[in-house]
Amino acid sequence: MIHLIHKKINLILLLVISGLILSGCSTITPVSTDNDVAPVVTKKIQHWTTSNGARVYFVPAPELPILDVSVTFDAGSARDGAQAGLALLTNGLLDDGAGSLNTDQIAQKFEGVGAQFGLAAHRDMATVTLRSLSDAELLQPALATMAHLLHAPAFPKEAFEREVKQMMIALRAMEQSPAALAEKAFYPALYGDHPYASPSMGTQESLAALTLNDVRQFHAKYYVARNAVIAMTGDIDRKEAEKIAESLISPLRSGRVAKPLPPVKALTESVEINIDYPSSQTHVLMGQPGMHRGDPDYFTLYVGNHILGGSGLVSRMSEEVREKRGLSYSAYSYFSPMRRNGPFIIGLQTQNDQVAEALKVAGDTLREFVNNGPTSDELVASKQNIMGGFPLRIASNSKIAGYLAMIGFYDLPLDYLDQFNPTVESVTLDDIKKAFKARINPDKMVTVTVGGNAAKSE
Repeated sequence: MIHLIHKKINLILLLVISGLILSGCSTITPVSTDNDVAPVVTKKIQHWTTSNGARVYFVPAPELPILDVSVTFDAGSARDGAQAGLALLTNGLLDDGAGSLNTDQIAQKFEGVGAQFGLAAHRDMATVTLRSLSDAELLQPALATMAHLLHAPAFPKEAFEREVKQMMIALRAMEQSPAALAEKAFYPALYGDHPYASPSMGTQESLAALTLNDVRQFHAKYYVARNAVIAMTGDIDRKEAEKIAESLISPLRSGRVAKPLPPVKALTESVEINIDYPSSQTHVLMGQPGMHRGDPDYFTLYVGNHILGGSGLVSRMSEEVREKRGLSYSAYSYFSPMRRNGPFIIGLQTQNDQVAEALKVAGDTLREFVNNGPTSDELVASKQNIMGGFPLRIASNSKIAGYLAMIGFYDLPLDYLDQFNPTVESVTLDDIKKAFKARINPDKMVTVTVGGNAAKSE
């Protein structure tokens, strides 16, 4: 059953990570690399607003008889408030019943037309996705079921109780994962009283306190048209896309856009958290608030980090920590931009008796990069790698749909994809030096270690 499959996938992911008013157009040029692709052809991003206020982003792709559609709501865990886990719980219950349909009947409806349905919730957003063949006899029933789930979820009591129990089981399982424990400690230390500090999975206490009425109120407040972005890519034309958007969203109340999140405060001092865990290796996370989607320094920091720790075994961090000293199998860094400043993270795993040395090397490598920036050769190689790999990022309909959702949700310019490679190409050594010195302070980092010798790592 699709229902059972995606529930299992969601649980696995949870264990691992707890990781439009005016019309307009732009262009994307997909490159054929796999079976789910459009041939090389310029596409236009079409953009409009539905009658009740949802923003729509659409790219026609008639080369394959498939439609990818997503509806993204500003309804992630940052909206949990004091009820940690509520956003994830609400999203996960959407397909557990709608109107007179139960969860098995919903799964059968999607399976009967060969459609793939998915749910996901993150810190910023919650999404509902559908992939279907574009033949009307298959597509229309799939869309009708999706629309039904969006506006008339039943939220049955037995499903609510089952989902809460599953989330509690997942939380207990996470206690056996050093990586999950590190992340659990990292976000509250990094974000303090900001909504991003809220654990997406919730806590045993917060989940136990949630009620079915809390779920219904959350859905009524955030799963509304003005708080939604619809993204579509596939074998339909503009007229059909407009009809589909209206059919999906018109049953929802117009509602209101979610209130802006508060700014993220910069760290004022270093924070060290050492968690003892019976393991031969220690998991390390280091970081601080980084950048947001649409940040003026986004591309500069992105290119710079590709050199620092984002390019795998050839990055500075990997070279210094792994290749030269053999302290870790992998060492990496990345920015995770969100609505507000998401984290900049350095991560590695090392033997318990090497924690102090690994931390020093990682810190020194970061400090050297912030102070002096990359070399000319590193910058050239990084640009070539990023720009050469970019066509693969938009090579399939589903990938394009994902970008459309991101562009819409974060209010990015419609020419974002057009300008990606040219903007990367324009980044200079001086740009990177200035951006990293202004944005990253190696002396004010949150450092979390989880391992058998973590408490002795100083």
